[in-house]
Amino acid sequence: MAADMSETRDAADEHVYLSLTEGDDGDARWAFGTGFADPLHGVPTALPEGVDGAALAAVCTALGDDALVSAQRLAEWCTRAPELEEEMALANIGLDLLGQARLLYARAGQADGTGRDEDAYAYFRDAADFRNVRLAELPRGDFAFCVGRLLVLSAWRLALFERLADSPDPVLAAVAAKGVKELTYHRQYAAEWVVRLGDGTAESHRRMQAAWTELAPWLEELYTDRTCEDFGAPAAEAAGATRAVLGQVQAAAGLTAPEAAPEPGSGRSGDHTEHLAPLLAELQEVARAHPEAAW
Repeated sequence: MAADMSETRDAADEHVYLSLTEGDDGDARWAFGTGFADPLHGVPTALPEGVDGAALAAVCTALGDDALVSAQRLAEWCTRAPELEEEMALANIGLDLLGQARLLYARAGQADGTGRDEDAYAYFRDAADFRNVRLAELPRGDFAFCVGRLLVLSAWRLALFERLADSPDPVLAAVAAKGVKELTYHRQYAAEWVVRLGDGTAESHRRMQAAWTELAPWLEELYTDRTCEDFGAPAAEAAGATRAVLGQVQAAAGLTAPEAAPEPGSGRSGDHTEHLAPLLAELQEVARAHPEAAW
């Protein structure tokens, strides 16, 4: 019986993996750490005619904030993950997101005409100035919550980036195209773990279901976010793609969709939880203590 259950779980994992990566033309598992070419090499940086610089900067800042805050939460799993392999995987996913944030912040500084660099965006803004979605800033939680949140955010971000790869701004399009392969791996990694925990032992199922329920009130903020619509990523399309992925993984994991009232407010307007400020204080401490330092 134990062998049969193991085979069933392995088959479910494989089903989710194959479905989510169908049509991918590369090995997304190794997206991190292998791309040494400059993703923006040869990409024109002049603002295209008809593209509003302030609007572009707002999009890049919001997406950069999502990535930076998510990366910081993933960094908290160093020395805390259940296995060394998972610790390394989460760290590398965080590095992917950090790389995305750096490129997006740099483009924001170009687009709005201020010339601010990535450090200015990451280290010298207060919590009220950040525009990340609030799901990214919630506390670390247990491993089930970690992989559940990673699945939600990576599925949604991938849906956005797939569409932003055709953005009218060539730099944003290049950043999105690079991010698609990374996010495909992030989504795959998280989906496999959600299925493994949801379809595992009674305790792992209980924890995964609890995490799934805890995530539910924060989904509506993602589904209704229209930040990227003017750059080729309609909210309705991204929401539909995300719901489809989450529904597929939920069924494979044996989870139940909870009924939950959406949390009011939006991080895109600077309305954050009480958890963001302490997170940023830790992230920004050294830079603010030595603002003129060169490393």
